[in-house]
Amino acid sequence: MSLFAMGFLLVILEPSTGQFPRACANRQSLLRKECCPPWDGDGSPCGEISSRGSCQNILLSQAPLGPQFPFSGVDDREDWPSVFYNRTCKCEGNFMGFSCGECKFGFSGLNCTERRLRTRRNVFQLTASEKDKFLAYLNLAKNTPSQDYVIATGTYTQMNNGSNPMFSNINVYDLFVWMHYYASRDTLLGGSNVWRDIDFAHEAPGFLPWHRVFLLMWEREIQKITGDENFTIPYWDWRDAEDCVVCTDEYMGGRHPINPNLLSPASFFSSWQVICTRSEEYNSQQALCNATSEGPILRNPGNNDKSRTPRLPSSAEVEFCLSLTQYESGPMDKMANYSFRNTLEGFADPQTAISNISQSGLHNALHIYMNGSMSQVQGSANDPIFVLHHAFVDSIFERWLRRHRPMLEVYPAANAPIGHNRENYMVPFIPLYRNGEFFKPSRELGYDYEYLQEPALDSFQEFLIPYLEQARQIWAWLVGAAVTGGIVTAVLTWLILACRKKRRGTSSEIQPLLIESEDYNNISYQSNF
Repeated sequence: MSLFAMGFLLVILEPSTGQFPRACANRQSLLRKECCPPWDGDGSPCGEISSRGSCQNILLSQAPLGPQFPFSGVDDREDWPSVFYNRTCKCEGNFMGFSCGECKFGFSGLNCTERRLRTRRNVFQLTASEKDKFLAYLNLAKNTPSQDYVIATGTYTQMNNGSNPMFSNINVYDLFVWMHYYASRDTLLGGSNVWRDIDFAHEAPGFLPWHRVFLLMWEREIQKITGDENFTIPYWDWRDAEDCVVCTDEYMGGRHPINPNLLSPASFFSSWQVICTRSEEYNSQQALCNATSEGPILRNPGNNDKSRTPRLPSSAEVEFCLSLTQYESGPMDKMANYSFRNTLEGFADPQTAISNISQSGLHNALHIYMNGSMSQVQGSANDPIFVLHHAFVDSIFERWLRRHRPMLEVYPAANAPIGHNRENYMVPFIPLYRNGEFFKPSRELGYDYEYLQEPALDSFQEFLIPYLEQARQIWAWLVGAAVTGGIVTAVLTWLILACRKKRRGTSSEIQPLLIESEDYNNISYQSNF
């Protein structure tokens, strides 16, 4: 891409999706605990005049949580987003967004009625111009201020319960870095005390749905700031890789010729500054990351602790992981055994599915192998390899969904770690998304993977998709009803035949008594499913 084109892109300022809507980051909204901005199309809150949505009370899940977080009322992320807002826009139909001004993932058009399917491709299958365009888009996001969103630089208590708003501007790329930090940060308990065993995006069932939403939102923001509606995130298929093959100046940045922990000066990623990497400093100050620059991206791939991660994951390990039939198990955290989620995340051995937190497999292995900014959870999204990596992790999740076709009920409804139950809203997204809403095939969310593509559906099949999905969700009950109905019919038939036989062999003197005591036309059976 030419320098002129790069420069042209860098001056475009468009809305972005993220955490606190700028329209709600003010004293009045916080004190009213309401985030229902007007839709630009008609000027009414949530586009209510145009029947796009309405401002409604948030309905929070009351399902019990797991024992991992023994506190209540000490963290702004509990029962998200109720500490900040208890009324938000509820959008109708295929409308979405904090003001119902956008379309749900997989839909487009003025009225969000047009289905759209985009394809994510292998980064090494992109043409040279496509690859250069992707890199330019990344750099554009790093240099484009978010117009629609800001980040919180203080807790709700530090904001004096909303009377003193503490928010800051941020660029589009760093907005997503901050969101990843905010979801995984420690709980500040006052003084120098923190609680570390908490994470709203990792180490529990929501790991895969959370990152699925994260990538969808990130992808949409690139589409918006560039005007390229066809943009999709490429993935890096790292199975059986001998080394970091994307770590070249042609792609995500090579190694610095003098300092192996830095990126090559020939890559424009070498000039990027990271944020939200100093968790211990924030904890000691009882403060949130305020997105101040903290130095260059660090990366030294392959020079990691080999006793923890001896190599990059293999195809055999991915296939074993895909063979696991349980999405979640046991305590539903990093100690879960035979859990697809825990094995793919990397806390369970990819050859046995037994939890082993002294090792890092699959997803975690990539982070450790990069040996730098990617290796620290809260700040890992600073390295742009993050999106390539998580796109491929999401594709493995997609393969599991297609192979095992789980019903929504497979995703835990209760007793998962805080924030990870099926009906919990994901931290820190506004608009609101529940974990269970993204436990579904990617095609229903408007995207597919190049190496997983199936034959295109015709219009009739596309029309049937939502109805087939509803049938899939109630399939167990339909089968139960059919079985119960069959048993009831068999019993009723047997009773009728038995009574007829008995009547034929019984004297006429007692037959009227039998008929009077048994009214076959009014027998009723009640089935409990």
